[in-house]
Amino acid sequence: MIKIGIDSFAAATLDPDTGIFTDPSKDMSRLLERIEFADQMGLHSFAIGEHYRKEFLDSANAVILAAAAARTKDIRLGSAVTVLSAADPVRVFQNFATLDLISNGRAEIVAGRGSFIDSFPLFGLDINDYNDLFEEKLELLLKIRDHELVTWTGKYRAPLSNQPIYPRPLQKKLPIYRGVGGTPASFIKAGQQGLPLVVAVIGGQTERFGSLVDLYRQAYLDAGHPEQEMNISLHSLGFVGEDHQQTLDTYYPGYAKMFNDVGKERGWGAVTREGFDFQTDEQGALVVGNAGQVAQKIVRHSKALGGVDRFTFQMDNPLLTHEQLMKSIELIGKEVIPLVNEAHADQR
Repeated sequence: MIKIGIDSFAAATLDPDTGIFTDPSKDMSRLLERIEFADQMGLHSFAIGEHYRKEFLDSANAVILAAAAARTKDIRLGSAVTVLSAADPVRVFQNFATLDLISNGRAEIVAGRGSFIDSFPLFGLDINDYNDLFEEKLELLLKIRDHELVTWTGKYRAPLSNQPIYPRPLQKKLPIYRGVGGTPASFIKAGQQGLPLVVAVIGGQTERFGSLVDLYRQAYLDAGHPEQEMNISLHSLGFVGEDHQQTLDTYYPGYAKMFNDVGKERGWGAVTREGFDFQTDEQGALVVGNAGQVAQKIVRHSKALGGVDRFTFQMDNPLLTHEQLMKSIELIGKEVIPLVNEAHADQR
Protein backbone atom coordinates (compact mmCIF):
# COMPACT_ATOMS: atom_id res chain seq x y z
CA MET A 1 0.00 0.00 0.00
CA ILE A 2 1.23 3.51 -0.85
CA LYS A 3 0.41 5.97 1.90
CA ILE A 4 -0.69 9.41 0.66
CA GLY A 5 0.02 12.74 2.35
CA ILE A 6 0.52 16.45 1.81
CA ASP A 7 3.54 18.71 2.28
CA SER A 8 2.89 22.43 2.68
CA PHE A 9 5.12 25.49 2.80
CA ALA A 10 2.33 27.54 4.38
CA ALA A 11 2.19 29.80 1.34
CA ALA A 12 0.88 33.32 1.87
CA THR A 13 -2.11 34.07 -0.35
CA LEU A 14 -1.51 36.55 -3.14
CA ASP A 15 -4.21 38.84 -4.49
CA PRO A 16 -4.07 38.16 -8.27
CA ASP A 17 -5.32 41.67 -9.08
CA THR A 18 -3.00 43.72 -6.83
CA GLY A 19 -0.03 41.37 -6.37
CA ILE A 20 -0.20 42.05 -2.63
CA PHE A 21 -0.13 39.33 0.01
CA THR A 22 -3.41 39.16 1.92
CA ASP A 23 -4.11 38.53 5.61
CA PRO A 24 -1.43 36.13 7.04
CA SER A 25 -3.56 35.42 10.12
CA LYS A 26 -6.36 34.18 7.89
CA ASP A 27 -3.87 32.16 5.82
CA MET A 28 -2.63 30.41 8.96
CA SER A 29 -6.17 29.69 10.15
CA ARG A 30 -7.04 28.20 6.77
CA LEU A 31 -3.88 26.08 6.77
CA LEU A 32 -4.89 24.55 10.11
CA GLU A 33 -8.36 23.96 8.70
CA ARG A 34 -6.81 22.07 5.77
CA ILE A 35 -4.72 19.90 8.08
CA GLU A 36 -7.80 19.08 10.16
CA PHE A 37 -9.76 18.28 7.00
CA ALA A 38 -6.93 16.06 5.67
CA ASP A 39 -7.15 14.10 8.93
CA GLN A 40 -10.90 13.69 8.46
CA MET A 41 -10.39 12.57 4.85
CA GLY A 42 -8.04 9.78 5.93
CA LEU A 43 -4.75 11.12 4.56
CA HIS A 44 -1.68 9.55 6.13
CA SER A 45 0.46 12.62 6.78
CA PHE A 46 0.65 16.39 6.66
CA ALA A 47 4.08 18.04 6.82
CA ILE A 48 5.13 21.69 6.99
CA GLY A 49 8.28 23.06 5.38
CA GLU A 50 10.74 25.61 6.72
CA HIS A 51 11.49 28.82 4.84
CA TYR A 52 12.57 32.36 5.68
CA ARG A 53 10.85 34.28 2.92
CA LYS A 54 7.92 36.66 2.66
CA GLU A 55 5.85 34.32 0.53
CA PHE A 56 5.89 31.51 3.12
CA LEU A 57 4.68 31.43 6.74
CA ASP A 58 6.48 28.27 7.89
CA SER A 59 9.71 29.48 9.56
CA ALA A 60 8.50 28.00 12.88
CA ASN A 61 7.00 24.79 11.52
CA ALA A 62 6.96 22.95 14.86
CA VAL A 63 4.64 25.63 16.25
CA ILE A 64 2.19 25.18 13.36
CA LEU A 65 2.32 21.41 13.74
CA ALA A 66 1.65 21.64 17.49
CA ALA A 67 -1.45 23.73 16.79
CA ALA A 68 -2.54 21.12 14.23
CA ALA A 69 -1.87 18.28 16.69
CA ALA A 70 -4.47 19.66 19.07
CA ARG A 71 -7.08 19.62 16.28
CA THR A 72 -6.36 16.19 14.73
CA LYS A 73 -6.52 12.53 15.77
CA ASP A 74 -4.81 10.20 13.34
CA ILE A 75 -2.77 12.04 10.70
CA ARG A 76 1.00 11.99 11.10
CA LEU A 77 2.59 15.43 11.48
CA GLY A 78 6.11 16.29 10.39
CA SER A 79 8.53 18.68 8.73
CA ALA A 80 9.16 19.01 5.01
CA VAL A 81 11.97 19.70 5.60
CA THR A 82 13.68 20.78 8.81
CA VAL A 83 16.62 22.86 7.54
CA LEU A 84 19.04 21.19 9.92
CA SER A 85 22.13 23.08 8.73
CA ALA A 86 20.70 26.27 10.26
CA ALA A 87 19.29 24.72 13.44
CA ASP A 88 20.50 23.44 16.80
CA PRO A 89 19.87 19.66 16.81
CA VAL A 90 19.15 19.74 20.54
CA ARG A 91 16.37 22.28 20.04
CA VAL A 92 15.03 20.47 16.97
CA PHE A 93 14.76 17.27 18.95
CA GLN A 94 13.09 19.01 21.89
CA ASN A 95 10.55 20.71 19.62
CA PHE A 96 9.56 17.52 17.85
CA ALA A 97 9.63 15.39 21.00
CA THR A 98 7.19 17.91 22.47
CA LEU A 99 5.09 17.69 19.30
CA ASP A 100 5.12 13.91 19.68
CA LEU A 101 3.72 14.21 23.19
CA ILE A 102 1.02 16.69 22.12
CA SER A 103 0.02 14.53 19.16
CA ASN A 104 0.09 11.25 21.10
CA GLY A 105 2.92 9.78 19.04
CA ARG A 106 2.33 11.17 15.53
CA ALA A 107 5.44 13.34 15.01
CA GLU A 108 8.27 12.84 12.55
CA ILE A 109 11.18 14.83 11.16
CA VAL A 110 12.42 15.06 7.59
CA ALA A 111 15.91 16.51 7.87
CA GLY A 112 17.40 18.21 4.82
CA ARG A 113 19.51 21.05 3.55
CA GLY A 114 16.60 22.92 1.97
CA SER A 115 16.58 24.43 -1.51
CA PHE A 116 16.96 28.05 -0.30
CA ILE A 117 19.93 29.51 1.57
CA ASP A 118 18.17 32.44 3.30
CA SER A 119 18.85 30.88 6.70
CA PHE A 120 22.63 31.16 6.32
CA PRO A 121 22.97 34.96 6.55
CA LEU A 122 20.03 35.09 8.96
CA PHE A 123 21.80 32.89 11.50
CA GLY A 124 25.37 33.97 10.72
CA LEU A 125 26.42 30.78 8.94
CA ASP A 126 29.02 30.36 6.22
CA ILE A 127 27.61 29.00 2.97
CA ASN A 128 30.95 27.25 2.39
CA ASP A 129 30.02 24.95 5.28
CA TYR A 130 26.75 23.98 3.59
CA ASN A 131 27.39 20.21 3.46
CA ASP A 132 29.56 19.78 6.56
CA LEU A 133 27.06 21.60 8.79
CA PHE A 134 24.26 19.30 7.74
CA GLU A 135 26.19 16.06 8.15
CA GLU A 136 27.52 16.97 11.59
CA LYS A 137 24.16 18.16 12.87
CA LEU A 138 22.34 15.12 11.52
CA GLU A 139 24.85 12.90 13.32
CA LEU A 140 24.12 14.73 16.58
CA LEU A 141 20.35 14.66 16.05
CA LEU A 142 20.42 10.89 15.58
CA LYS A 143 22.55 10.45 18.68
CA ILE A 144 20.10 12.51 20.73
CA ARG A 145 17.22 10.48 19.32
CA ASP A 146 18.87 7.20 20.31
CA HIS A 147 20.35 8.19 23.70
CA GLU A 148 18.89 10.03 26.66
CA LEU A 149 22.39 10.96 27.91
CA VAL A 150 24.60 12.39 25.17
CA THR A 151 28.36 12.83 24.97
CA TRP A 152 29.41 14.40 21.70
CA THR A 153 32.09 16.63 20.16
CA GLY A 154 31.95 18.39 16.80
CA LYS A 155 33.26 21.38 14.90
CA TYR A 156 30.21 23.66 14.67
CA ARG A 157 28.66 23.36 18.12
CA ALA A 158 29.78 23.30 21.75
CA PRO A 159 30.47 19.74 23.00
CA LEU A 160 28.07 17.78 25.20
CA SER A 161 29.31 15.71 28.12
CA ASN A 162 26.92 13.10 29.50
CA GLN A 163 24.16 15.66 28.95
CA PRO A 164 20.54 14.58 29.52
CA ILE A 165 18.17 15.91 26.87
CA TYR A 166 14.45 16.20 27.56
CA PRO A 167 11.61 15.77 26.92
CA ARG A 168 11.72 12.32 25.39
CA PRO A 169 9.08 11.54 22.75
CA LEU A 170 6.21 9.13 23.20
CA GLN A 171 7.40 7.04 20.26
CA LYS A 172 10.25 4.76 21.25
CA LYS A 173 12.21 5.88 18.18
CA LEU A 174 11.15 9.24 16.76
CA PRO A 175 11.11 8.82 12.95
CA ILE A 176 13.84 10.87 11.26
CA TYR A 177 13.88 10.77 7.46
CA ARG A 178 16.68 12.08 5.28
CA GLY A 179 15.39 14.40 2.55
CA VAL A 180 17.37 14.28 -0.69
CA GLY A 181 17.33 15.96 -4.09
CA GLY A 182 19.50 14.71 -6.93
CA THR A 183 22.93 14.18 -5.34
CA PRO A 184 24.07 10.53 -5.49
CA ALA A 185 26.21 10.91 -2.36
CA SER A 186 23.14 11.89 -0.32
CA PHE A 187 21.24 8.77 -1.41
CA ILE A 188 24.19 6.58 -0.50
CA LYS A 189 24.68 8.30 2.86
CA ALA A 190 21.01 7.84 3.75
CA GLY A 191 21.33 4.13 3.00
CA GLN A 192 24.50 3.78 5.05
CA GLN A 193 22.82 5.50 7.99
CA GLY A 194 19.79 3.24 7.71
CA LEU A 195 17.44 6.21 7.53
CA PRO A 196 14.09 6.30 5.75
CA LEU A 197 14.36 8.32 2.54
CA VAL A 198 12.33 11.20 1.13
CA VAL A 199 13.05 11.91 -2.54
CA ALA A 200 12.01 15.38 -3.71
CA VAL A 201 11.29 15.34 -7.45
CA ILE A 202 9.95 18.73 -8.49
CA GLY A 203 10.93 18.72 -12.15
CA GLY A 204 12.09 16.56 -15.03
CA GLN A 205 11.04 12.92 -15.25
CA THR A 206 10.63 10.88 -12.10
CA GLU A 207 12.00 7.69 -13.67
CA ARG A 208 15.43 9.33 -13.92
CA PHE A 209 15.70 9.07 -10.13
CA GLY A 210 15.34 5.29 -10.24
CA SER A 211 19.09 4.66 -10.38
CA LEU A 212 19.64 7.01 -7.43
CA VAL A 213 17.05 5.16 -5.33
CA ASP A 214 18.83 1.94 -6.30
CA LEU A 215 22.04 3.41 -4.84
CA TYR A 216 20.16 4.03 -1.59
CA ARG A 217 18.78 0.49 -1.46
CA GLN A 218 22.17 -1.09 -2.13
CA ALA A 219 23.96 1.09 0.45
CA TYR A 220 21.21 0.32 2.99
CA LEU A 221 21.55 -3.43 2.54
CA ASP A 222 25.36 -3.38 2.33
CA ALA A 223 25.41 -1.61 5.71
CA GLY A 224 23.44 -4.49 7.22
CA HIS A 225 20.21 -2.66 7.98
CA PRO A 226 17.04 -4.80 8.05
CA GLU A 227 15.31 -4.77 4.68
CA GLN A 228 11.85 -4.81 6.25
CA GLU A 229 12.54 -1.42 7.86
CA MET A 230 13.54 0.28 4.60
CA ASN A 231 11.16 3.13 3.80
CA ILE A 232 11.04 5.37 0.72
CA SER A 233 8.82 8.42 0.20
CA LEU A 234 8.34 10.46 -2.97
CA HIS A 235 7.56 14.19 -2.76
CA SER A 236 6.25 15.95 -5.89
CA LEU A 237 4.32 19.05 -6.84
CA GLY A 238 0.69 18.14 -7.37
CA PHE A 239 -2.94 19.17 -7.35
CA VAL A 240 -6.19 17.28 -7.95
CA GLY A 241 -9.37 18.55 -9.57
CA GLU A 242 -12.49 17.09 -11.13
CA ASP A 243 -11.81 17.85 -14.80
CA HIS A 244 -8.31 17.11 -16.05
CA GLN A 245 -7.81 19.99 -18.49
CA GLN A 246 -9.49 22.52 -16.22
CA THR A 247 -7.24 21.40 -13.35
CA LEU A 248 -4.14 21.99 -15.47
CA ASP A 249 -5.42 25.41 -16.49
CA THR A 250 -6.19 26.31 -12.87
CA TYR A 251 -2.84 25.19 -11.48
CA TYR A 252 -0.55 26.63 -14.17
CA PRO A 253 -0.69 30.42 -13.49
CA GLY A 254 0.39 30.10 -9.86
CA TYR A 255 2.99 27.48 -10.76
CA ALA A 256 4.47 29.78 -13.40
CA LYS A 257 4.55 32.73 -11.02
CA MET A 258 6.18 30.71 -8.26
CA PHE A 259 8.97 29.33 -10.44
CA ASN A 260 9.49 32.52 -12.44
CA ASP A 261 9.97 34.49 -9.20
CA VAL A 262 12.59 32.02 -7.98
CA GLY A 263 14.06 31.82 -11.48
CA LYS A 264 14.83 35.54 -11.46
CA GLU A 265 16.99 35.00 -8.38
CA ARG A 266 18.77 31.93 -9.73
CA GLY A 267 19.07 32.78 -13.40
CA TRP A 268 16.64 30.17 -14.70
CA GLY A 269 14.78 30.55 -17.96
CA ALA A 270 11.13 31.54 -17.84
CA VAL A 271 8.47 28.88 -17.31
CA THR A 272 6.31 28.27 -20.39
CA ARG A 273 3.01 26.49 -20.84
CA GLU A 274 4.69 24.07 -23.22
CA GLY A 275 7.23 23.18 -20.56
CA PHE A 276 4.48 22.81 -17.98
CA ASP A 277 2.52 20.47 -20.23
CA PHE A 278 5.68 18.37 -20.67
CA GLN A 279 6.04 18.19 -16.87
CA THR A 280 2.44 17.00 -16.49
CA ASP A 281 2.51 14.24 -19.12
CA GLU A 282 2.78 10.57 -18.16
CA GLN A 283 6.50 10.70 -17.35
CA GLY A 284 6.74 14.26 -16.02
CA ALA A 285 7.27 14.93 -12.31
CA LEU A 286 4.19 17.13 -11.75
CA VAL A 287 1.20 15.14 -10.45
CA VAL A 288 -1.66 17.39 -11.59
CA GLY A 289 -5.01 16.32 -13.00
CA ASN A 290 -8.21 14.49 -12.16
CA ALA A 291 -8.30 11.74 -9.54
CA GLY A 292 -8.02 8.85 -11.97
CA GLN A 293 -5.04 10.21 -13.85
CA VAL A 294 -3.30 11.33 -10.67
CA ALA A 295 -3.74 7.88 -9.09
CA GLN A 296 -2.33 6.19 -12.19
CA LYS A 297 0.63 8.53 -12.19
CA ILE A 298 1.43 7.91 -8.52
CA VAL A 299 1.48 4.17 -9.16
CA ARG A 300 3.61 4.64 -12.30
CA HIS A 301 6.09 6.80 -10.44
CA SER A 302 6.28 4.28 -7.63
CA LYS A 303 7.05 1.54 -10.13
CA ALA A 304 9.71 3.73 -11.79
CA LEU A 305 11.50 4.04 -8.45
CA GLY A 306 11.23 0.35 -7.65
CA GLY A 307 8.32 0.91 -5.26
CA VAL A 308 7.67 3.67 -2.74
CA ASP A 309 5.97 3.49 0.64
CA ARG A 310 4.55 7.01 0.64
CA PHE A 311 3.70 9.76 -1.83
CA THR A 312 3.24 13.38 -0.71
CA PHE A 313 1.71 16.24 -2.70
CA GLN A 314 3.28 19.68 -2.44
CA MET A 315 0.20 21.73 -3.36
CA ASP A 316 1.28 25.26 -2.40
CA ASN A 317 0.59 27.72 -5.16
CA PRO A 318 0.12 31.48 -4.59
CA LEU A 319 -2.93 31.71 -6.85
CA LEU A 320 -4.89 28.70 -5.62
CA THR A 321 -7.71 29.49 -3.22
CA HIS A 322 -8.37 27.82 0.11
CA GLU A 323 -11.56 26.37 -1.35
CA GLN A 324 -9.67 24.83 -4.28
CA LEU A 325 -7.12 23.28 -1.92
CA MET A 326 -9.88 21.91 0.30
CA LYS A 327 -11.57 20.34 -2.73
CA SER A 328 -8.27 18.79 -3.77
CA ILE A 329 -7.83 17.26 -0.30
CA GLU A 330 -11.36 15.88 -0.49
CA LEU A 331 -10.68 14.28 -3.87
CA ILE A 332 -7.42 12.79 -2.60
CA GLY A 333 -9.19 11.22 0.36
CA LYS A 334 -12.34 10.04 -1.37
CA GLU A 335 -11.01 9.08 -4.81
CA VAL A 336 -7.21 9.10 -5.21
CA ILE A 337 -6.37 6.96 -2.17
CA PRO A 338 -8.87 4.17 -3.03
CA LEU A 339 -7.75 4.19 -6.68
CA VAL A 340 -4.05 4.04 -5.74
CA ASN A 341 -4.69 1.16 -3.34
CA GLU A 342 -6.67 -0.73 -5.97
CA ALA A 343 -4.12 -0.15 -8.74
CA HIS A 344 -1.19 -0.92 -6.49
CA ALA A 345 -2.80 -4.18 -5.39
CA ASP A 346 -3.47 -5.17 -9.01
CA GLN A 347 0.10 -4.31 -10.00
CA ARG A 348 1.54 -6.38 -7.17
